[in-house]
Formats: sequence, C-alpha cells, structure tokens
Amino acid sequence: MKKSTSTSNNILFFIHPHIFLLLLLLLLCQWWSFASAEAAAPSSQGGSWNLLLSNIGISAMHMQLLNNDRVIIFDRTDFGMSNISLPDGKCRYDQNDTTLKVDCTAHSVEYNVASNSIRPLMVQTDVWCSSGSVFPDGSLVQTGGFNDGEKVVRVFKPCSNSTTNSTCDWEEIQGGLIQRRWYSTNHILPDGRQIIIGGRRAFNYEFYPKSASANNSYSLPFLVKTNDPNKIENNLYPFVFLNVDGNLFIFANNRAILFDYTKNVVLKNYPEISGGDPRNYPSTGSAVLLPLKNLQAQEIQAEVLVCGGAPKGSYTSALNGNFSGALSTCGRITITDPNPQWIMETMPLARTMGDMVILPNGNVLIINGAATGTAGWECGRDPVLKPVIYRPDNSFDSRFEIQNPSTIPRMYHSTAVLLRDGRVLVGGSNPHIYYNFTGVFFPTELSLEAFSPSYLDSVSEYVRPQITSPASQYAIGYGQRVPIRFKVAGRVDINLVTVTMVAPGFNTHSFTMNQRLLVLVSENVKLIGKNAYQINVVTPNNAKLAPPGYYLLFVVHQDIPSEGIWVKIQ
Repeated sequence: MKKSTSTSNNILFFIHPHIFLLLLLLLLCQWWSFASAEAAAPSSQGGSWNLLLSNIGISAMHMQLLNNDRVIIFDRTDFGMSNISLPDGKCRYDQNDTTLKVDCTAHSVEYNVASNSIRPLMVQTDVWCSSGSVFPDGSLVQTGGFNDGEKVVRVFKPCSNSTTNSTCDWEEIQGGLIQRRWYSTNHILPDGRQIIIGGRRAFNYEFYPKSASANNSYSLPFLVKTNDPNKIENNLYPFVFLNVDGNLFIFANNRAILFDYTKNVVLKNYPEISGGDPRNYPSTGSAVLLPLKNLQAQEIQAEVLVCGGAPKGSYTSALNGNFSGALSTCGRITITDPNPQWIMETMPLARTMGDMVILPNGNVLIINGAATGTAGWECGRDPVLKPVIYRPDNSFDSRFEIQNPSTIPRMYHSTAVLLRDGRVLVGGSNPHIYYNFTGVFFPTELSLEAFSPSYLDSVSEYVRPQITSPASQYAIGYGQRVPIRFKVAGRVDINLVTVTMVAPGFNTHSFTMNQRLLVLVSENVKLIGKNAYQINVVTPNNAKLAPPGYYLLFVVHQDIPSEGIWVKIQ
C-alpha cells in the first residue's frame, strides 16, 4: 500500500512538459480574464448604509441641520393626513386647504441625531417647495411655499431642551415677503441678511429682513431669459453661490452670470454649459461650490461643479409617458478666471434629481435620484441606488468612485445633509400628489437612513483625529489665529493634516443652499503630549469668504475627518 500511494503521489512529477505548459497557460488565461473583467466593471467599494427610522411620519422634502445637532424636516401641508399626530391636541385649521380643512397631524418634525428620535412640529401655512437659510444667530429662516404660504416667512430657533419643550416650534410671519416665492433659492450674505432669488413666475429677488433701503423686490431679467416656454421653465431653484469677491454666481437652466446685488448689475456672462442641456428644475441636476483654499492669497480661486440633469424636452416627454435618459455629464468652471470655460467630465452613472453633499475632507458625495425622466409628479423612473464620490483634487480621469448601494429608491422630493459625525442623513421621496403607499411606482417614503462614507470605516480608527480643544460652540472672529488640539491613536503624518470649516445648508429639490467648505490656512502640526497634537489655523479674513454664523469645524488627517465641532464666526 505504501508503495502504491507513493507512486500515485509522484505521478504529477512525470507529466509531459508540453502538457504542463498547456495547463499553466490555461490557468493564466482564466486569471487574466477574471482580472480584466474586474478592472472593466464599475467598482462599488465604499461606504455603508444604516436604516435609522422606518417611519418619521412625513416625507423629508426639506432638511436643515441646526447647531444643536437637530435636523428640521418638513414636506407640505396639503398632502392630507401625515403619519404622525400633533401633540397636546393641536390641530391645523385652514378653510383654503383643498385636502383637509382640519388636520391634527404634523407636516414638520425635528430629528434628534443623538437620540435618533422625532418630535412633531406645528406649521400652519403651506411650505411646499419653499426655500431657506440659517441666520447668523443659528435660527432657520424659511421663506415662501404654495398658496397661503407663498409670502410667509417662518422662523425656527434651536432649543437645547426641545425634546421636552413643546413651545420650541415654528413662528410664522404673515406678509414677510414682498413677492410670492415658490421654487426660489436663498443665500446668506456677508451682512447677515438673506437674498431670495426667483421662483415660479417670479423673475426678481428681494432681501430678508427688509429695511428702509431694501423694502422692495428687484427685477432680474436673467431669469426671464433662462425660462423655457410652455411651462417647462428649467430655471427654478437656481444654483446660487457667494463668490469670493462678494458677488453672486447665479446658474439657471444652462448658463450663469456674476451678479452685483448691491447695484443690481450683471458683471459677467459666463459661457453656456457645454451641450446646452438644462440643469435646473424640472430637469434637475445639482451643483456645489468646490472647497475654497489658499484663503490668505491675494487672489483666491473659486470653482463650481454642476452635475446631472435631463436633456432638453425630457419634461414634456415624461408627461407623455416617455422617459429620457438622464445626463451623465458634469461641468466644472473656475468662476474667478478672467476668461472662464466649462470643463466637462463624465459620471459613471447618469443621474437626474441627485443631491450633492460636500464632505468634511473636501470630496463631494453625489446621491439619490433617477436614471431616466425628470423631477415632477410621476415623471421619474429607474432609481439610482449607488452614490458616487467625486474627488476634485484627483487627476482628471480618476475623480469618480462608485459607492455601495442603498435598497431604498430616493426619487423626486428626496434630501441629503451632512451631520456633525461625518455621516450623511438621507430621507424623502414622494413623486405623488398626495401620500401614496400602495399600487404606485415608488411609494411615498417616510424612512430616514444614514450613509457612512468609507472614512468612517473601523480600519481608519488608527489615523482618525479627535478634537480635544476648543470645545464645541466656540466663537471665533475673522482673521483670527486659533490653536486646535487633537488626538490620534496612531502615527501622524504632519504633512497630511488640514482643518476645514463647513457651512451646513438647506437642502431641497436636489440643491443645498448655502453649502460651503473652506480649507483654513494652517501652520505645522506640533506634538504636545502622548498622541496629542496642536495645529494653529487662521480663520477667513472676511464675511465675503465666510458669511457670519455657525460652521462645522473638522480636523482631517490622511483624508479621514474627525467628528466636527460647532464654531460661530462673527
């Protein structure tokens, strides 16, 4: 038996050399085929999802993170009954409501990030498709809406004890606006006011709060020129960014201007985006101001990225039941250049109704949306479940990275905002006129999820910073030198540490108003104790770079951000 076994074990050593080479060649071919297929296939290699709450009672159509780590969420008042009751026997009485004259359910909620809980809020007038921004004192000032809400201003002041304080709720100011504002865009200005631009059949802008010198609305012909006829529009919720010179970059439909709102003068007309397809509602792409750097330089560069949308004619086609493929292109433009030009890039996934969220490390998350159709009732199909990370500092051909997918379609009326811990809160989706849960494509979605980018993976704990000083809610001034202390469990690469300031924005309809990230000027990192370090930073020099108010400050090491702290610049 021993001899027989030994003989059989040695057979392999007597295979003819030609046969052996043939087998080896076959194995190599199989390996090469597998490797080539892996290389050719789009990667889904980053991020994870967590269902936070399966039912918050309303569809998260609008969201804003406040400086007490609560997120204010609302949809609209004329949907019918929501799935969450108002407290203390409260009801909303509205004889003009076409759905319910008496409604004892909430259409706004406060989400407590720390406790993962919801508190119903009372909003009286219709906030559907409205806009807003956070004032320097931390209050959410929300403007306009539909029907009885179109000229209303609503204020929500963050309360530390709001979990048990039912009086911490919306305050409504009737007639707070001069013009009706529906599908408008807001932006905080260097003086702390907000400007409200455009909206349906509103080719003008105004300011809030009003003053003796600005108690009027002002014509903006650019909005007339960019309005596609036959009720198609494609210029609602214009993309508005405060440029580093204090003027406003305004993008609507397929082109943009640099606008001096103090003199009501167009300073520059930017070229039409390559291809000429529309990018605003209802074609609905998204846009971000890319991170602002070199803030002490004499000339600071500012770039805008516009991604996705739908081709010309898509909205009309969708109304007739034909759903065009979404755009797969992004346009990037340096808005501070004397002769700015669009540079076009191609996303790995075509997308309309996507949201773009600036992450603490300066990368951009593109999330939610559809691959065909447009925004509007029943107008979207083929949900895009995979987010994409855009890395603006990478080489041209390596900026996009597909992430792991969600299982929940987020179509029309979806939202996404950055949280202080680095996660992205994702909610909403209701492409129907009312709450509709059965017998339809893409039922009304009441859940909240969190997307955790790969920088939150446990493998990064060893290099993740933890800010130890200053404490959150720290007040800073302009042009101020501030020491930031932090800990890192592992070895620190002092050349790969930055400090960023992020202004959380008001998100609705695929655009986050006031979203802004600044990379602070910093000195070398110093070791001050065991695993303890200090980096000195200089805050932005003026309010044109960073309008007054609350920001999230992060220490970023090797692309891995710390948990943020709240700072208030004033």
